[in-house]
Amino acid sequence: MPGYTLNILGVEISFKTDAPAERVNRAKVLLEERFKVLEERGRKLSREKLLIYLSLGLADDYLLLKDQALEVDKKIAELLDRLDSENI
Repeated sequence: MPGYTLNILGVEISFKTDAPAERVNRAKVLLEERFKVLEERGRKLSREKLLIYLSLGLADDYLLLKDQALEVDKKIAELLDRLDSENI
């Protein structure tokens, strides 16, 4: 499992993951971009609060995408059931 040492938002972290380097880098860039936007909007907020808002935003994105994926899976299952019933 490859290891990484990254400097993200001024904090150096080390970790191991099976994720490819490109995906790790894309995640790092996403965090930095979103943090920058939040920082520009909430200049008076502490770094900790900005990181919490960032975490909440990412969690919300994840939950929305998870719900969308479940809906797509449900629709695919319904279509497959219709195809199966029509082929009988």
